[in-house]
Amino acid sequence: MKYAIIIPDGAADEPLVELKGKTPIEAAVTPNMDRVAEEGRQGLVRTVPEGFESGSDVATMTLLGYDPKIYHTGRAPLEAAAQQIPLAATDWVFRCNLVTVVDGIMRDHSAGGISNAEAQRLLGHLSRSLDLPGFEFHNGVSYRNLLVYRGPEEFNVTTKPPHEIPEEVAAKWVPKGKGSEILRKIMDRSRELFADHEINQVRKENNLNPATQVWLWGQGHAPSMPTFKERFGVGSGCMITGVDLLRGLAVLLGWDVHEVEGMTSFHDTNYAGQGAETAAMLDKYDLVFSHIEAPDEASHQADFKTKVEAIEHIDKYVVGPVLEKLKTFPAWRILVMPDHPTNIGTRKHGYAPSPFAIAGTGVHNRIKLPYSEKNAAASDLKIEHGHELMEYFLRGGGGR
Repeated sequence: MKYAIIIPDGAADEPLVELKGKTPIEAAVTPNMDRVAEEGRQGLVRTVPEGFESGSDVATMTLLGYDPKIYHTGRAPLEAAAQQIPLAATDWVFRCNLVTVVDGIMRDHSAGGISNAEAQRLLGHLSRSLDLPGFEFHNGVSYRNLLVYRGPEEFNVTTKPPHEIPEEVAAKWVPKGKGSEILRKIMDRSRELFADHEINQVRKENNLNPATQVWLWGQGHAPSMPTFKERFGVGSGCMITGVDLLRGLAVLLGWDVHEVEGMTSFHDTNYAGQGAETAAMLDKYDLVFSHIEAPDEASHQADFKTKVEAIEHIDKYVVGPVLEKLKTFPAWRILVMPDHPTNIGTRKHGYAPSPFAIAGTGVHNRIKLPYSEKNAAASDLKIEHGHELMEYFLRGGGGR
């Protein structure tokens, strides 16, 4: 059996006035996603358990079949795994965003999608200016970076993802609790250093959002998880993604990570290359997981046009070729779904169940309708405990 999982991150949404009452998925032309839904089954799955903040760390862990209540220790440790940063059991990891705060308001959680090179220079400048033993900055992708702490300080802090507070007063959401003073000191120092930095001067001249400071959140210790093979018996797996969070989950699951030239976390990504490589990897691996971040980033920018285009590109260049490749194998299955909704109207992650579609060997159609949030909701297939979806995908799907 060959398995393909395609995740258009944050593609699910609510109906939009700008799209004449349709969601971006409904407005997009998606013949291949529709084929998956019409030839197989679609339904709803709750990927964010009660008590958790909606985000790809929790939602993706859930859809991969791991209950966050057992395995989730924070977002940052997952990204540390991607970079293979060695962590002792007592080490802390914090996500370190480069953000744009103007007049005290969180304007942009990504500092305009700042480049890797710019991020490296800014964080290097900050690191050299701090006299704080035990703290280490680690560059990730674009605005997504990490701060590791190795030392005796204990943290019991409340933090907030910057993408969840667009256009809100930033000071309201700074870290609070035991150990938060030192985190706020780092954030304050970054604001002082970045104010007149050459990189930000150039970005402003080019009408790009400056990186006004770092924002610390998503803290935790290293998690301990069984591999995917140990949990589900599927021999080999491969992850294709443009973001470190997913790469980290792959490392913890015992999967390989496959890079694609030109793959990014934005709409400028190499959709065609990712689709071709996802299809090609099916010759080598039992399961290939292909994640595309672009719809989520468009949602955070309230850019409905780009979100619709991203969904259409994923359908044409990823789902289509992968579906055709799968059909060359004697036994196969495909799962297409967003990890969570990301709503244009709020620019935030949503908590509604995610629509999924499954097709392939042994999966029997119940309702022949195109893929959408509304049609998935009309199905009798609803999975409340999201970590049970993976077992259903791998083994279930029957019933007429």
